[in-house]
Amino acid sequence: MQLVSNFRSINGTRSDRPLSDDQIMRVAPSIFATEPHESRSDRYTYIPTIQVLDALRKEGFAPFMVCQTRVRNLEKKDHTKHMIRLRHANQINGKEANEIILLNSHDGTSSYQMLAGMFRFVCHNGMVCGDTLGDIRVRHQGDVISDVIEGAYTVLDSFEAAEEQREGMKALTLNDGEQAAFARAALTLKYDNPEQRPAPITEDQILSARRYEDRSNDLWGTFNRVQENMLKGGLNGRNRNGRRQRTRAVTGIDQNVKLNRALWVLADEMKRLKA
Repeated sequence: MQLVSNFRSINGTRSDRPLSDDQIMRVAPSIFATEPHESRSDRYTYIPTIQVLDALRKEGFAPFMVCQTRVRNLEKKDHTKHMIRLRHANQINGKEANEIILLNSHDGTSSYQMLAGMFRFVCHNGMVCGDTLGDIRVRHQGDVISDVIEGAYTVLDSFEAAEEQREGMKALTLNDGEQAAFARAALTLKYDNPEQRPAPITEDQILSARRYEDRSNDLWGTFNRVQENMLKGGLNGRNRNGRRQRTRAVTGIDQNVKLNRALWVLADEMKRLKA
Protein backbone atom coordinates (compact mmCIF):
# COMPACT_ATOMS: atom_id res chain seq x y z
CA MET A 1 0.00 0.00 0.00
CA GLN A 2 1.29 3.43 -0.89
CA LEU A 3 0.10 6.51 0.92
CA VAL A 4 0.36 9.90 -0.71
CA SER A 5 0.89 13.08 1.31
CA ASN A 6 2.00 15.74 -1.16
CA PHE A 7 -0.54 18.44 -0.32
CA ARG A 8 0.62 21.96 0.53
CA SER A 9 -2.37 23.99 1.64
CA ILE A 10 -4.07 20.84 2.91
CA ASN A 11 -3.02 17.80 4.89
CA GLY A 12 -4.12 14.62 3.20
CA THR A 13 -3.47 11.04 2.16
CA ARG A 14 -4.74 8.57 -0.43
CA SER A 15 -4.39 4.80 -0.46
CA ASP A 16 -5.13 1.95 -2.85
CA ARG A 17 -6.99 0.22 0.00
CA PRO A 18 -9.64 1.56 2.42
CA LEU A 19 -8.15 3.88 5.03
CA SER A 20 -8.29 2.98 8.70
CA ASP A 21 -9.26 5.43 11.45
CA ASP A 22 -5.62 5.64 12.56
CA GLN A 23 -4.50 6.62 9.06
CA ILE A 24 -7.27 9.21 8.81
CA MET A 25 -6.53 10.67 12.26
CA ARG A 26 -2.89 11.35 11.38
CA VAL A 27 -3.75 13.76 8.57
CA ALA A 28 -7.34 14.90 9.21
CA PRO A 29 -8.09 15.12 12.95
CA SER A 30 -11.04 17.45 12.30
CA ILE A 31 -12.99 14.39 11.12
CA PHE A 32 -12.87 13.16 14.73
CA ALA A 33 -13.76 16.46 16.43
CA THR A 34 -15.72 15.75 19.63
CA GLU A 35 -17.57 19.07 19.67
CA PRO A 36 -18.32 21.95 17.28
CA HIS A 37 -16.34 25.16 17.22
CA GLU A 38 -17.31 27.56 19.99
CA SER A 39 -18.76 29.96 17.42
CA ARG A 40 -21.69 27.61 16.71
CA SER A 41 -25.10 28.31 18.28
CA ASP A 42 -27.44 25.91 20.10
CA ARG A 43 -29.39 25.42 16.85
CA TYR A 44 -26.34 23.75 15.32
CA THR A 45 -26.87 19.97 15.26
CA TYR A 46 -23.44 18.55 15.92
CA ILE A 47 -22.73 15.16 14.38
CA PRO A 48 -19.01 14.26 14.21
CA THR A 49 -17.97 13.39 10.69
CA ILE A 50 -16.55 10.10 11.95
CA GLN A 51 -20.06 9.04 12.98
CA VAL A 52 -21.29 9.79 9.47
CA LEU A 53 -18.32 7.91 8.01
CA ASP A 54 -18.99 4.88 10.22
CA ALA A 55 -22.63 4.87 9.10
CA LEU A 56 -21.54 5.03 5.45
CA ARG A 57 -19.11 2.16 6.03
CA LYS A 58 -22.01 0.01 7.23
CA GLU A 59 -23.74 0.79 3.93
CA GLY A 60 -20.74 -0.45 1.92
CA PHE A 61 -18.89 2.85 1.38
CA ALA A 62 -15.16 2.94 2.17
CA PRO A 63 -12.76 5.93 2.37
CA PHE A 64 -9.78 5.91 0.01
CA MET A 65 -8.69 9.54 0.35
CA VAL A 66 -9.01 12.14 3.13
CA CYS A 67 -7.67 15.64 3.66
CA GLN A 68 -8.30 18.79 5.66
CA THR A 69 -7.35 22.41 5.11
CA ARG A 70 -4.48 24.02 6.96
CA VAL A 71 -5.45 27.06 9.02
CA ARG A 72 -3.50 29.97 10.44
CA ASN A 73 -5.81 30.16 13.44
CA LEU A 74 -4.80 27.04 15.37
CA GLU A 75 -8.02 27.24 17.39
CA LYS A 76 -9.87 26.07 14.26
CA LYS A 77 -7.47 23.24 13.42
CA ASP A 78 -9.71 20.55 14.91
CA HIS A 79 -12.86 21.93 13.28
CA THR A 80 -11.68 23.03 9.83
CA LYS A 81 -13.03 21.92 6.46
CA HIS A 82 -12.26 18.35 5.41
CA MET A 83 -12.91 16.07 2.46
CA ILE A 84 -13.38 12.31 2.19
CA ARG A 85 -13.50 10.43 -1.10
CA LEU A 86 -15.39 7.13 -0.78
CA ARG A 87 -16.09 4.21 -3.07
CA HIS A 88 -18.92 1.74 -2.82
CA ALA A 89 -18.08 -1.95 -2.88
CA ASN A 90 -19.75 -2.46 -6.27
CA GLN A 91 -17.99 0.53 -7.87
CA ILE A 92 -14.35 -0.60 -7.61
CA ASN A 93 -13.49 -1.98 -11.02
CA GLY A 94 -12.10 -1.07 -14.44
CA LYS A 95 -9.72 1.76 -15.28
CA GLU A 96 -11.76 4.29 -13.30
CA ALA A 97 -13.53 4.11 -9.96
CA ASN A 98 -16.61 6.15 -9.15
CA GLU A 99 -16.23 8.08 -5.90
CA ILE A 100 -18.52 9.99 -3.59
CA ILE A 101 -16.87 13.18 -2.36
CA LEU A 102 -17.98 14.18 1.14
CA LEU A 103 -17.20 17.69 2.36
CA ASN A 104 -17.85 19.06 5.84
CA SER A 105 -16.54 21.30 8.60
CA HIS A 106 -17.39 21.91 12.25
CA ASP A 107 -16.70 25.65 12.27
CA GLY A 108 -19.70 26.81 10.25
CA THR A 109 -17.86 27.22 6.94
CA SER A 110 -19.51 24.22 5.29
CA SER A 111 -22.59 22.05 5.47
CA TYR A 112 -22.35 18.36 4.63
CA GLN A 113 -21.95 18.27 0.86
CA MET A 114 -21.74 15.25 -1.44
CA LEU A 115 -20.54 15.29 -5.03
CA ALA A 116 -20.02 12.70 -7.74
CA GLY A 117 -16.36 12.01 -8.49
CA MET A 118 -14.19 9.68 -10.50
CA PHE A 119 -10.66 8.33 -9.91
CA ARG A 120 -8.30 7.27 -12.70
CA PHE A 121 -5.91 4.51 -11.62
CA VAL A 122 -3.40 5.15 -14.40
CA CYS A 123 -2.53 8.64 -13.14
CA HIS A 124 -3.71 8.42 -9.51
CA ASN A 125 -5.79 11.51 -10.18
CA GLY A 126 -9.24 12.30 -8.82
CA MET A 127 -11.75 14.38 -10.70
CA VAL A 128 -15.13 15.88 -9.86
CA CYS A 129 -18.09 15.43 -12.17
CA GLY A 130 -19.94 18.53 -13.30
CA ASP A 131 -22.58 20.49 -11.45
CA THR A 132 -25.37 18.62 -13.23
CA LEU A 133 -24.56 15.49 -11.26
CA GLY A 134 -24.87 14.50 -7.62
CA ASP A 135 -24.67 17.74 -5.64
CA ILE A 136 -26.32 17.08 -2.29
CA ARG A 137 -26.16 19.44 0.70
CA VAL A 138 -27.24 18.56 4.23
CA ARG A 139 -27.42 21.30 6.85
CA HIS A 140 -26.34 20.70 10.43
CA GLN A 141 -29.93 20.34 11.54
CA GLY A 142 -32.29 17.40 12.10
CA ASP A 143 -31.38 13.79 11.37
CA VAL A 144 -28.04 14.51 9.74
CA ILE A 145 -26.76 10.93 9.47
CA SER A 146 -29.89 9.60 7.75
CA ASP A 147 -29.94 12.56 5.38
CA VAL A 148 -26.27 12.05 4.45
CA ILE A 149 -26.77 8.32 3.82
CA GLU A 150 -29.77 9.08 1.63
CA GLY A 151 -27.71 11.68 -0.19
CA ALA A 152 -24.88 9.18 -0.73
CA TYR A 153 -27.25 6.79 -2.49
CA THR A 154 -28.58 9.67 -4.58
CA VAL A 155 -25.03 10.40 -5.71
CA LEU A 156 -24.50 6.67 -6.33
CA ASP A 157 -27.50 6.68 -8.66
CA SER A 158 -25.98 9.59 -10.61
CA PHE A 159 -22.92 7.54 -11.60
CA GLU A 160 -24.80 6.01 -14.52
CA ALA A 161 -25.21 9.46 -16.04
CA ALA A 162 -21.54 10.25 -15.34
CA GLU A 163 -20.44 7.07 -17.10
CA GLU A 164 -22.63 7.92 -20.08
CA GLN A 165 -20.93 11.32 -20.29
CA ARG A 166 -17.52 9.68 -20.07
CA GLU A 167 -18.28 7.15 -22.82
CA GLY A 168 -19.66 9.98 -24.94
CA MET A 169 -16.37 11.85 -24.54
CA LYS A 170 -14.40 8.76 -25.55
CA ALA A 171 -16.45 8.45 -28.73
CA LEU A 172 -15.63 11.96 -30.00
CA THR A 173 -12.36 12.69 -31.79
CA LEU A 174 -11.02 16.25 -31.64
CA ASN A 175 -8.80 17.80 -34.30
CA ASP A 176 -5.81 19.95 -33.33
CA GLY A 177 -7.81 23.16 -33.49
CA GLU A 178 -10.57 21.81 -31.26
CA GLN A 179 -8.06 20.53 -28.71
CA ALA A 180 -6.36 23.93 -28.66
CA ALA A 181 -9.72 25.66 -28.18
CA PHE A 182 -10.54 23.38 -25.26
CA ALA A 183 -7.15 24.06 -23.66
CA ARG A 184 -7.48 27.81 -24.19
CA ALA A 185 -10.89 27.84 -22.53
CA ALA A 186 -9.54 25.72 -19.68
CA LEU A 187 -6.70 28.17 -19.01
CA THR A 188 -9.22 30.98 -18.53
CA LEU A 189 -10.89 28.96 -15.77
CA LYS A 190 -7.73 29.01 -13.67
CA TYR A 191 -6.11 32.27 -14.72
CA ASP A 192 -8.50 35.21 -14.44
CA ASN A 193 -8.38 38.08 -16.93
CA PRO A 194 -5.96 36.39 -19.34
CA GLU A 195 -5.66 39.58 -21.47
CA GLN A 196 -4.43 41.62 -18.51
CA ARG A 197 -2.64 38.78 -16.75
CA PRO A 198 -1.55 36.17 -19.31
CA ALA A 199 -1.41 32.57 -18.24
CA PRO A 200 2.18 31.51 -17.45
CA ILE A 201 1.81 28.39 -19.59
CA THR A 202 0.51 27.61 -23.07
CA GLU A 203 -2.21 25.45 -24.55
CA ASP A 204 0.40 23.04 -25.87
CA GLN A 205 1.80 22.51 -22.37
CA ILE A 206 -1.48 21.50 -20.77
CA LEU A 207 -2.31 19.32 -23.78
CA SER A 208 0.93 17.36 -23.39
CA ALA A 209 0.57 13.75 -22.21
CA ARG A 210 2.41 12.57 -19.11
CA ARG A 211 2.06 8.92 -20.12
CA TYR A 212 1.41 6.86 -23.25
CA GLU A 213 -2.16 5.96 -22.23
CA ASP A 214 -3.25 9.61 -22.48
CA ARG A 215 -2.02 10.31 -26.02
CA SER A 216 -5.42 9.76 -27.64
CA ASN A 217 -7.12 12.56 -29.55
CA ASP A 218 -10.61 11.87 -28.25
CA LEU A 219 -12.35 14.31 -25.93
CA TRP A 220 -11.85 12.08 -22.88
CA GLY A 221 -8.09 11.93 -23.41
CA THR A 222 -7.92 15.68 -24.06
CA PHE A 223 -9.91 16.42 -20.93
CA ASN A 224 -7.72 14.16 -18.79
CA ARG A 225 -4.46 15.65 -20.05
CA VAL A 226 -5.68 19.18 -19.41
CA GLN A 227 -7.19 18.30 -16.03
CA GLU A 228 -4.05 16.58 -14.74
CA ASN A 229 -1.63 19.24 -15.99
CA MET A 230 -3.66 22.09 -14.52
CA LEU A 231 -4.35 20.47 -11.16
CA LYS A 232 -1.01 18.81 -10.52
CA GLY A 233 1.08 21.71 -11.81
CA GLY A 234 4.84 21.32 -12.22
CA LEU A 235 4.95 22.97 -15.67
CA ASN A 236 7.68 25.47 -16.52
CA GLY A 237 6.38 28.87 -17.58
CA ARG A 238 6.92 32.61 -17.32
CA ASN A 239 5.07 35.22 -15.30
CA ARG A 240 3.85 38.56 -16.63
CA ASN A 241 7.32 40.04 -16.08
CA GLY A 242 8.98 37.34 -18.12
CA ARG A 243 10.55 35.55 -15.19
CA ARG A 244 10.62 31.79 -15.16
CA GLN A 245 8.24 30.06 -12.81
CA ARG A 246 6.88 26.60 -12.17
CA THR A 247 3.12 26.18 -11.91
CA ARG A 248 1.80 25.05 -8.55
CA ALA A 249 -0.61 22.25 -7.87
CA VAL A 250 -4.18 23.23 -6.98
CA THR A 251 -4.32 21.90 -3.42
CA GLY A 252 -7.00 23.93 -1.65
CA ILE A 253 -10.19 21.91 -1.21
CA ASP A 254 -12.54 24.60 -2.53
CA GLN A 255 -10.25 25.58 -5.41
CA ASN A 256 -9.68 21.95 -6.39
CA VAL A 257 -13.38 21.11 -6.43
CA LYS A 258 -14.30 24.32 -8.28
CA LEU A 259 -11.74 23.87 -11.06
CA ASN A 260 -12.41 20.14 -11.36
CA ARG A 261 -16.13 20.69 -11.81
CA ALA A 262 -15.64 23.57 -14.25
CA LEU A 263 -13.37 21.43 -16.45
CA TRP A 264 -15.91 18.59 -16.46
CA VAL A 265 -18.69 20.99 -17.47
CA LEU A 266 -16.46 22.42 -20.21
CA ALA A 267 -15.78 18.95 -21.57
CA ASP A 268 -19.46 17.98 -21.41
CA GLU A 269 -20.47 21.16 -23.25
CA MET A 270 -17.92 20.47 -25.99
CA LYS A 271 -19.36 16.97 -26.26
CA ARG A 272 -22.82 18.45 -26.77
CA LEU A 273 -21.55 20.82 -29.45
CA LYS A 274 -19.66 18.09 -31.29
CA ALA A 275 -22.58 15.68 -31.09
